[in-house]
Amino acid sequence: MTHRLIQTIAAGLLLALSTMLTAAPQIGQPAPDFTLTDTQGNEHSLSDFRGQTVILEWTNHDCPFVVKHYGPGNMQDQQRLARNEHDAVWLSIISSRPGAQGHVSPEEADELTASRDAYPTAVLIDEPGDVGRAYDARVTPHMYIIDADGILRYMGGIDSNPSRNPEDIPDATQYVVVALEQMAAGEEITEAVTRPYGCSVHY
Repeated sequence: MTHRLIQTIAAGLLLALSTMLTAAPQIGQPAPDFTLTDTQGNEHSLSDFRGQTVILEWTNHDCPFVVKHYGPGNMQDQQRLARNEHDAVWLSIISSRPGAQGHVSPEEADELTASRDAYPTAVLIDEPGDVGRAYDARVTPHMYIIDADGILRYMGGIDSNPSRNPEDIPDATQYVVVALEQMAAGEEITEAVTRPYGCSVHY
């Protein structure tokens, strides 16, 4: 076996392994566990929240699609709805690499939370992007809902209108809100996978 052939086979195996490790999570299957540090220096693991619904929100404050939902308060309203009415955990995750759009220090992230009157349970920093890749998070905002048993129940967009215009929000289907309401009623989520829209995550 030639050296070149060995290199080709090895490269193929590495590619296959990489694809397996970064395969998108599946609805109805356990959500990938993770541990990340929040802006206060506290570690959070997904498994810590077993028994509660968990919403994951990938975010980038400079992305105009994120601004669309934070500017008029739609994202904040959903955070409050999830936490106050559904006793859910809301984790905002920043996967922008250092130097890239959307990357912030923990202090800057806290300033953004305060200035926008946002209401996440915690803001988690994912500089290496490992958690984002594990969830196949492609854009900001990209949304996921995990039930009390750790099963992924929803993934996709925050709503049905992929525009940058906040005036389109009232006429859009708010997928996260609908999914939470259907879960609370013991119903199947009618649209468990939707097309996410926004800015690419800057891994």
